[in-house]
Amino acid sequence: MKMAARIAYSKAVEGENVAKAKANELPCSPKHAIEIAKFIRHKKVDEAIAYLNQVVALKKAIPFKTFNRDVAHKRGLDKWDAGRFPVKASKGYLKMLESVRKNAEYSGLDGEKLEIIHVTANRGRGQNAFFPRAMGRATPKRRETVNLEIIVREVE
Repeated sequence: MKMAARIAYSKAVEGENVAKAKANELPCSPKHAIEIAKFIRHKKVDEAIAYLNQVVALKKAIPFKTFNRDVAHKRGLDKWDAGRFPVKASKGYLKMLESVRKNAEYSGLDGEKLEIIHVTANRGRGQNAFFPRAMGRATPKRRETVNLEIIVREVE
């Protein structure tokens, strides 16, 4: 059986002022990735990069609006209370945002005027493994992965 590369985007956006980036099976939490996607959608790329750098430095939190059961309140959130600092997922998004900016500059777009028009995070394949335990037993574990895609457009 031949495996096909997963290169299709979930949204068909074409044009000369559009750039895209995609990453498959990043090792981070799908819930954290989905919350970050909701937060950075329709923001400028520079704003999103600056905010996510502060999340990695544990200075600002990402508001958790969907997966907020038993999530503590965090200081500094605008019009929301529950939030967290998803560092691992934020690092993945920072790499993606730098990649989409480089793709845009290679296409001849201005890197300072890019707006995120589409961002999505989906669960990737899970990898099953086992924790060895005492007395010859084992406990199953599952490593979660995430598929990310970002589409930006140059705005005036």
